[in-house]
Amino acid sequence: MIVDKSLILSHEKIADSIYALTLQTAIAPLAKCGQFVQVAIPGFFLRRPISIANIDDDSISLIYRIVGDGTRRLSQCPSGETLDLFGPLGNGFPVLQKDVILVGGGIGVPPLYETAKSYIANGICPTVVLGFNDASSSILCKEFASLGCRVLVATMDGSLGLKGTVIDVIVKHGLEGKTALACGPMPMLRAVSEKCNECYVSLEARMACGMGTCNGCVVKNAQGKAVRICRDGPVFPGKEVF
Repeated sequence: MIVDKSLILSHEKIADSIYALTLQTAIAPLAKCGQFVQVAIPGFFLRRPISIANIDDDSISLIYRIVGDGTRRLSQCPSGETLDLFGPLGNGFPVLQKDVILVGGGIGVPPLYETAKSYIANGICPTVVLGFNDASSSILCKEFASLGCRVLVATMDGSLGLKGTVIDVIVKHGLEGKTALACGPMPMLRAVSEKCNECYVSLEARMACGMGTCNGCVVKNAQGKAVRICRDGPVFPGKEVF
């Protein structure tokens, strides 16, 4: 992990309150799917953890939603400026020698894009199941399809894809027997872990240091043991945490 002054190459709004930020950074060659970086936002003391959506030779892309003053200030940073990044951090998704489904909910979708690329590079093209509140909040559907993935979408209001949840999609298409890699809201992760035979889940938490020192992101696993999402995760086998 390193600290790097990273150049903003592009920064655009891609959905309601959701932005895509691409940075040229020395972190790129070190990063793997499912990891994250800590972003220093001008005028704010604590860094913000943001998962890595895409990795190129010398750049990474971060996709985030405005949820407070910090991310609102981040959304105002233009191309050509620099941001201080710390990373890559955490244990990402495993790249297994088996067919998998990638299951994402809302802003949990971005880290699955680089995960899909990693599987495709390994000769496996995963099925991607995405869930959103409505069509206006959907992201990366076309990008996954452009990779060659089978993309199945659910929205709560039925404005895009199946009306319902990712679980409804999994059941409808008989995907319960697949190994799932999932990122999204905690209830969704729990449901996917219970429905699929094998599951790896990426957990989210408020963080300070991002490397396991402050213990600010500690949760109890299924055995009652304290684990640090930033260092022991963010990806865990589903049966370890649910």
